[in-house]
Formats: sequence, C-alpha cells, structure tokens
Amino acid sequence: MQVMSAFQGVERPLSLSDIAARTSITRSAAQRIVHTLRKMGYLRLTEDGRGFLPDLAVLDLTYDYLRLNPLLRRASPALLELRRNVRERVDLSIFDGQRMVYAARMQSKREMFFATLVGNTVPTFCTSGGWAVMAHLPDDEVDALLRDADMTPLTPRTLTDPAAIRDQIALARENGHALAVEQILMGEVALAGAIPGSDGRPVAAIHVAGSLSEWQPEDFRRRIAPVVAEAIRSIRLL
Repeated sequence: MQVMSAFQGVERPLSLSDIAARTSITRSAAQRIVHTLRKMGYLRLTEDGRGFLPDLAVLDLTYDYLRLNPLLRRASPALLELRRNVRERVDLSIFDGQRMVYAARMQSKREMFFATLVGNTVPTFCTSGGWAVMAHLPDDEVDALLRDADMTPLTPRTLTDPAAIRDQIALARENGHALAVEQILMGEVALAGAIPGSDGRPVAAIHVAGSLSEWQPEDFRRRIAPVVAEAIRSIRLL
C-alpha cells in the first residue's frame, strides 16, 4: 500500500529508485513489490520502459468504493436533481482532516481536465466545503485543523490568516452554508453546505461552483443556497 501511495501527487512515472526513496524501502524490496503489483494489474511499465504508473485495477477499487459507499448511494439522486436545477458544477467531497476529497463530480461546460476527476483533493482551510464542515466542528477541533494546515495559497485571494478563516467559519455557522470567492481558482465562486453523519458530525459537503463572469457573489448565494440546503435535507431523510 505504501508503494501505491507513492504515486499520490506525482506528475510523472516513477522509477524503482523513485519508489524506494518515496517509501523508505530498499530498491530490491521495491522491485519485488512492483513485480507483484504488476502481476495483479495495479501497476504497469511505461512504453519507454523507464518508469511505472498505476494501472486499471486501481479503478476497480475506486469503482467498488463509490458503489458500496452508503452516503454516495443516498446522495446520488439529490446531486443529479441539483445539477439539473442549477446547471452549474455540482460536487460532493468527503471530509478527511486537512483535505476535502471529491467523491462525486457533475461538471459544467467550463471545466478543465484535472477539475473533472473523482479523487482530486483541495485543502480544507480555504474551500467552501471545508469552511462548511468546520462550521459544524467544535472550536478546539477547528483550532487544531488551522494550526496544522499547510496554508500555501492557491490563488492571490486565498485566505491564510487564521482569524480571517475563523470569520468565514462563523459566517457559515450563522448562514448554514459557506461562500468562497476565488479561493482555489481565479474567477470562481463556490457555495457549500455540510452533510452530517448519523452522529451529527460533518462527514462531507455538497458544493456548487459558478463563474464570476456570470454571477455576482451575493446573487449566487441567493440562487444556490436554498437548493443546496434542500439537497442536504433530502439526503438526510433517505
């Protein structure tokens, strides 16, 4: 599993030496494990023979995760209806500490390739989904998340001041949703609401993203917030 995790975030194939270095194992151990993973269909050799990439069996696991996840099964009809209603990008992301992991994505016509992929992640500290989730957490947990976050800005407008982020979380608690403007992509406005689990703790978020060339932020809030709230209510009732 460490060998497979070595591919997280890389931009190119990995050699055996790369894999050994990223997993802190010997090159001979990396060679044995890579051989097994190739036999099982989880890794493949590149055409030039210089490195390795994940192979199709990884998608089999992804499919099984999505197929068997009870939240995604419940949420799918609500997400489809929300996408038909708003005609903008609709996402569901899973809360995983310092990151929000996209588990369902329904695209608008404007999206770039990387933004369409299930499994893409964004930081919790600077996203509408992250702010919505943190609004449902106790203050001490929020403080810990912000203290440990890698607050590298993604755009010139990304909030990195903990006090400013806490202000956004407070607004999300008051409004029942979070609105983020150009936090992870320039020209984008996004609104999110948190999905609570059976124990009341937030487990995920639904967010809708639009273009600032078509929306003023407050107009976007007035249009999108009620339908996001309705989608979350319908998921909780199922």
